[in-house]
Amino acid sequence: MSFFRSTVLPVLIVAMFGLAFIAVSARIWLPGDMLAPAPMN
Repeated sequence: MSFFRSTVLPVLIVAMFGLAFIAVSARIWLPGDMLAPAPMN
């Protein structure tokens, strides 16, 4: 259990933050019209 708590858990947390950062920063590379909200009609 200590191996999981000291090694695997921090790697999972860092990986989740990294994926969230990549998902947010990917919006920079999208065309401007894709950043706008979807039309309602």
